[in-house]
Amino acid sequence: MMKRQLGPDRQTSALGIGTWAIGGPWIFDGRPAGWGAVDDDESIRMIHASVAAGVRLFDTADVYGTGHSESVLGRALAQLPAGVRDEIVVATKFGNVFDEVARTGGGQDISPAYIRQACDNSLRRLGVESIDLYQMHGGVATAAEAAPVVEVLDQLAEEGRIRTFGTSVDVPEVMEAFAKSQYGQTVQTQANVFGYDPAVLEVAERNNLAVLVRSPLAMGLLTGKYDLTNRPPADDVRRDTPWWTYFDDDAMAVWLERLNTIRDLLTTDGRTLAQGCIAYLWTLDPAIIPLPGARTVAQAEENAAALTSGPLPETTTKEITTLMTDSPERH
Repeated sequence: MMKRQLGPDRQTSALGIGTWAIGGPWIFDGRPAGWGAVDDDESIRMIHASVAAGVRLFDTADVYGTGHSESVLGRALAQLPAGVRDEIVVATKFGNVFDEVARTGGGQDISPAYIRQACDNSLRRLGVESIDLYQMHGGVATAAEAAPVVEVLDQLAEEGRIRTFGTSVDVPEVMEAFAKSQYGQTVQTQANVFGYDPAVLEVAERNNLAVLVRSPLAMGLLTGKYDLTNRPPADDVRRDTPWWTYFDDDAMAVWLERLNTIRDLLTTDGRTLAQGCIAYLWTLDPAIIPLPGARTVAQAEENAAALTSGPLPETTTKEITTLMTDSPERH
């Protein structure tokens, strides 16, 4: 099974699973922030199927479903045999403000007091005594702003409440500030066949940071499931978000056209589109751990099957990168 280094003392699977989608409906900053209705029992089966197929890292956040994603993940992992559970890396995030009961949120808070409160709440929902990887979701843009966050995270690590930490803010100077700590071991960044930031990969390599990749399947567009007549429903976060345009009325056709130009390359050696997109990232950089989302057992098994076929041939990855040179997500 393919492995990745997560800091100097721990390895994990080369593939993780993102769990935003299992949080269910919620509102953030007045907009739908969930992926629609969920079946918690199916979510738990999905997590167990991922583990059975070799996945050993799950990425969540306290704000996903205003705590619901963490709670479901905690329930699922508690049902695993102790020896298997000990192999799992749970990565969660802090920094967004929300009301767990009202299922709404808005704004950010990265004050020391709030970080500690958020950590306590995540420990409770996940049902653990220590968080394997605690990531800053947002709230800073400079090294100076990051410094007090790193200080309190160092304290939480020394207290045993977290084991390691990382940043989901992939600004190079913020990454550098986190990497100064012995416990700062990861960066999370967006990367997929449409685009990535080479500067982030370069800073990560220089600082020996594992690279957790969000949106490796472009929020589902790269699975091949969607077209202009079949898009996520109106109350799905993917239809009304400032972060992506994959499903926007005036942009989706262009993204689909780009996908069609590389479809045959991605499905090399019998891979599905999703598996090819995951395999592309493994060839792009050996530190990358893609985090495709999943809601069903079938999705989990398809994602995890990419571990069997492994990275794309280097020549294929280079050809895809060249064909996507004009993508607006190329930095």
